[in-house]
Amino acid sequence: MLSIRLPALWIACASIALPCGAQLSSSDAAAVRSFYETGLHGNGIVGSSLALVRDGRVVLRENYGLQGKAPDVPVNDDTTYHWASCTKTFTGIAIMQLRDRGLLSLDDPLVKFIPELAAVHDPFGSIAQVTIRHVMSHSGGFRDATWPWHDDDKAWQPFEPTQWSQLVAMMPYTEVAFAPGSRFSYSNLGVVFLGEIIERLSGDPYQVYMEKNVLRPLGMSSSYFDRSPYFLLRFRSHSWDFKGGTLSEDPFDFNTGITRSNGGLNAPIGDMLKYLGFLLGDHAREAEYGVILKPASLEEMWKPLLPVAPDNDFQSRAGAHDQVAASFFVHTDGALTLIGHAGWQNGFRSHFYIDPATRSAYIVAYNTDSQDPAQNTRSFDFALRDYLIDHFFEKR
Repeated sequence: MLSIRLPALWIACASIALPCGAQLSSSDAAAVRSFYETGLHGNGIVGSSLALVRDGRVVLRENYGLQGKAPDVPVNDDTTYHWASCTKTFTGIAIMQLRDRGLLSLDDPLVKFIPELAAVHDPFGSIAQVTIRHVMSHSGGFRDATWPWHDDDKAWQPFEPTQWSQLVAMMPYTEVAFAPGSRFSYSNLGVVFLGEIIERLSGDPYQVYMEKNVLRPLGMSSSYFDRSPYFLLRFRSHSWDFKGGTLSEDPFDFNTGITRSNGGLNAPIGDMLKYLGFLLGDHAREAEYGVILKPASLEEMWKPLLPVAPDNDFQSRAGAHDQVAASFFVHTDGALTLIGHAGWQNGFRSHFYIDPATRSAYIVAYNTDSQDPAQNTRSFDFALRDYLIDHFFEKR
């Protein structure tokens, strides 16, 4: 069993992102901390960060382990994680911004903005049936992988497609797998199309649009897409896979290429707490947050659209279930409804959930993807969610 343990930094009340209030008892905080640290240690996770929010206030922050080895660099508040598919929620917010400005409708066909999609094979009728809303809810019928033909033993191949032209070249070999809107099937490819729409309607590269319209207004000054700015490189976490009892390091400071709209975001926990603050809302900051997106548009994104069948990536215990919404997922467990998203790529895993009703939330990031049955980051991540549902979120 891999064992890496450094003294954890626990802050019962942090104010770097949200207002602070002592709303978690010392015994409850100690119990959460014990469950979290025991799970990280037992699952061979090199480094991780966790934060809890209650009534819009950060009530617990904890850092664990290492962000780099040889030399050892401890995880701290500045450690930058790769958030992978959590990026999709940012992309969805950008689409809603363009919708609210009258530049598109969620029921517009994708091909209206991306004429190249006319080359896609659609056995269910016209490709014009596939709408923006469909790909936001992973029900457009497109395949999961953006780049399905990568050979893992070929080091010279790019991590992801780097050029839009590469995706265009694949379109005659791309098929719509089911009638659009009929069911959920996770698709990274569909979200890349959303990123292309953002670029074409705004006139900015995706990452520039996001910097101008989401990151900068939220004060996420240490967040960025793809490779690190030189002055922030020292904060970026390395990442690892743990498989067959062996720890191996993944590519460092990698480029997600044309797929950045579905998984390119890098940020420290503090910046992500600013994002959670926006999602949870605050009457005192209503005008400030409304510049990004009005609350009614956010709530529209959280309306369940289709059921998600349980599988390894969407695990639900008895009595709980998942649904897909527009760029978010809805997890229902008894009377509690949580809105969130997960991410996993290149050894990183992450998850956040919010409860808008009580303005409570949690966010967690791991820099190690343990994949063995006895040591498994994904399984622990879901166990942590269920533990926090039982011991942190309010039951109504």
